[in-house]
Amino acid sequence: MDDRARLAVLQRHWDASDANEFEAEHDIYREDAVLDYPQSGERIRGRRNIQESRFVQPNKKRFTVRRIVGGRDLWVSEFVLTYDGAPSYVVSIMEFRDGLVAHETQYFGDRFDPSPTRAHLVEVVG
Repeated sequence: MDDRARLAVLQRHWDASDANEFEAEHDIYREDAVLDYPQSGERIRGRRNIQESRFVQPNKKRFTVRRIVGGRDLWVSEFVLTYDGAPSYVVSIMEFRDGLVAHETQYFGDRFDPSPTRAHLVEVVG
């Protein structure tokens, strides 16, 4: 699989995630895939467990991909994950093996108010 094909697979994954298409969303993972959430200290092993963990999550979710960068077997997706209208900024690091994701790590960050001490240095975006 070349980089253009992997990019297309990743875009389909995030589109399916946004549409709550749980089967299509998880086609990207190996059966023995591992998903890590470092901030909560959780590790989920296995494609089916990853899928179930997302299926039972009660919040209404939306995914807005900001960018996907990578090459070969390492890809990073930056997106906004909105839970019940509240945005969380997420970085997903995916490691591919044999054309499927073997390991994913997701980091979450919530919005915070800008510091007044640097107001003269910044441009407000989004």
